[in-house]
Amino acid sequence: MRTSIGGQVIRAGEGLILPEEIGNRDESVFPDAGELDLRRDASQQLAFGFGVHKCTGQPLARLELQVVFAALFRRIPTLALAADLGDLPFMDDGLRYSVKKLPASW
Repeated sequence: MRTSIGGQVIRAGEGLILPEEIGNRDESVFPDAGELDLRRDASQQLAFGFGVHKCTGQPLARLELQVVFAALFRRIPTLALAADLGDLPFMDDGLRYSVKKLPASW
């Protein structure tokens, strides 16, 4: 048995190693998937895994983020991004996708 993806034949028993971040860049799920959009509905993102491989710490991590951001913006209500989104330098080395620097003002 075999299948083909993008013209590449994959035979039964052969494995695939895929970078995790490609799942979050699916244009059919996330419009403008390559753009940073902090207001995007991220309910289908795969950062915490999926199905039987879902991170068991996911609910705790989400709760911690809600608490820390609420406290941060309550304590520093004038906190703002000090650069245009398009000017932010990103790191994308196949293992991680993140902002290299995030200039802020308050």
